[in-house]
Amino acid sequence: MDPISLEAMAAAVPDGASLAMPPDYSLPPVALAKALIRRGARGLRLVGVPQVGFASEILIGAGCVAEVETSAVTLGEAGFAPRFSAAARDGSLRVVDATCPAIHTMLQASEKGVPFMPLRGVIGSDILAHRPDWRVVPNPFSTEGEDPILLLPALRPDFGAFHAAMADAAGNVWVGRRRECATIAHASARCLVTVERVVEGDLLADERLAPGVISAAYVTSVAVAERGAHPVALFDEYAADSAYVAEYARMARTAEGFRTWLEREVLNRPAASSPSLAAAE
Repeated sequence: MDPISLEAMAAAVPDGASLAMPPDYSLPPVALAKALIRRGARGLRLVGVPQVGFASEILIGAGCVAEVETSAVTLGEAGFAPRFSAAARDGSLRVVDATCPAIHTMLQASEKGVPFMPLRGVIGSDILAHRPDWRVVPNPFSTEGEDPILLLPALRPDFGAFHAAMADAAGNVWVGRRRECATIAHASARCLVTVERVVEGDLLADERLAPGVISAAYVTSVAVAERGAHPVALFDEYAADSAYVAEYARMARTAEGFRTWLEREVLNRPAASSPSLAAAE
């Protein structure tokens, strides 16, 4: 599998597509998020697996996102995600509330090719009042009277995306212990992976690495993006840049501050040169 450019990868995601991404503790595709912003993507429907962070926050702030289904949007120690919070308050973003187990269960149903899967823990919570697509039914196998069970529909995103340390020439991708990325790849219709580098040999042939490899059979395309998870940490490749995230959180408290940050860090032009980013508000 020949790598494609980051711009070509972003261009492959049409407006309105659903896009599943992992949280900041698990290989988020920040470089792809920035490329989608530069492309001017609109109407994306994000799925947090099971939550999302910096990459989703900047996509939301740039006006690229219409909906997010997730358990949380957070910047971790830097606090709340300010542009997500603003968009949720003003109604410009539809927020579909979920739980971590529910997100994983719905994706696992898609992964296994079944229309739904059962779950117990959500029963009795307020979230059911806001999820008409989740159904509580009697357990058909119960022999001890009433035994309700929750059925969750399979969730099959149009695209899954994450950033990994490396891929080989065949398109096999190493994600280490980050198994939620494997779930994303298996459950999504197409999977886009950015990597630090492409290595020689066959990752699946290496007994030490193979347990952490996602087969190329589940990978649609690979793009090289050095430091593509920054400011999030990537294994022992580089540490989290907490100062960078803290500065972002401070600037993004206002729409004007976010616009200034976006112009400088993503669009690479002086803020005064582009008055057209009203959508970022």
